[in-house]
Amino acid sequence: MRGIYRRAERALLVGLAINFSLGLAKVIGGVIGSSYALIADSLNSFGDSVTSIATYCALRIARRPPDERHPYGYARAEGIAASSVALVVVISALAIGWGAIERLGDVHGAPPLWTLVLAAANVVIKEGLFRYHSRVGRRTGSEAMLATAWDHRSDALSSAAVFVGLFAVTLGGSSWAAADDCAALFVSGAIVWAAGRLYVGSLRDLMDPQAEQDFVAELRASAAAVEGVRELEKFFVRKVGLEYFVDVHLQVERTTTVEAGHRIGHRVKDRLIAAYPRVADVLVHLEPFRRDEEQSACQASAKSIE
Repeated sequence: MRGIYRRAERALLVGLAINFSLGLAKVIGGVIGSSYALIADSLNSFGDSVTSIATYCALRIARRPPDERHPYGYARAEGIAASSVALVVVISALAIGWGAIERLGDVHGAPPLWTLVLAAANVVIKEGLFRYHSRVGRRTGSEAMLATAWDHRSDALSSAAVFVGLFAVTLGGSSWAAADDCAALFVSGAIVWAAGRLYVGSLRDLMDPQAEQDFVAELRASAAAVEGVRELEKFFVRKVGLEYFVDVHLQVERTTTVEAGHRIGHRVKDRLIAAYPRVADVLVHLEPFRRDEEQSACQASAKSIE
């Protein structure tokens, strides 16, 4: 599990260095070239840098082992950091959008050609980061990394909008000055949309939802194949940060001793943790195996009580 965290952390550090460099280049280029859209897009890069730092710190905290105060570990640190950073990015993007609206009536000159080169380079670099983080996300099975990758793809599209706005101003001159501010508005909206989805997704993870159906089915089949398991009654899988926690009620033969049942439960736990690195823990509850007719009788009895 630590190897997965380390690979994700390394990718975040690479993204941090690139995003900060891009943000610095864009804000300097925007100020010198009088491009508000470029300045707005620099906020996106700096916001990504802050997100990378927060996520990196959260991953460092999340992989701490359980202790007396936190017997379930620190895995939720990632979700808390994601929701907090998303709110900051949304507020900052809204401020940029308001500034662009206020500037719509202003007249300003066309930006120099090199600002076009800067915007185009940003599209290429962000697309490269998308592909890199997607590859790391697939190899580690990290949903957080895959979400970061799609954030880079969103940034690439936003930068493409900035490029279009700058190009329009370059071709049309001051009469097309509003195109730059319109592009800034589009960038602001794109940031709000991406950050809003991140915020909602992080809150959803904090609500302990059942994991993806295919993954749950795969885990269930693996547990059911363990020798001595007669039936799986309940099978819950919740995602916490990059980790999964499994709660399973498994049935064994009634004649099975406590010691033998304990061994079966441990085999289920060991198998799932060994086969799926992202499974952090498995809580096993043993129950006596009931035949179909017994289960039907129990269900009928429960319904009559209701």
